[in-house]
Amino acid sequence: MRDVSDCPKCNGKAIYDPPQTVFEDYYHPQQVDVIHQVEVVRRHHCVPVYHHVTTVSVKDVYCGDFEGNRGGVLTANLRKKR
Repeated sequence: MRDVSDCPKCNGKAIYDPPQTVFEDYYHPQQVDVIHQVEVVRRHHCVPVYHHVTTVSVKDVYCGDFEGNRGGVLTANLRKKR
């Protein structure tokens, strides 16, 4: 093989390959609103709430030789709420 230094002086020449494309991707935030719709349904129900009412009856009974014994019964009806 010959040594390149022994060659006559030739002018150099540039050869270009076809260009290659290199991409540099840059990402920038972009606000996108996502709407979530919520429907509230108010349901009304009747529920029993117990209110207790107590009826009290009072009876006086006279026994034996009590003065004023009428032989009858005295009754009073009272109504009491709790």
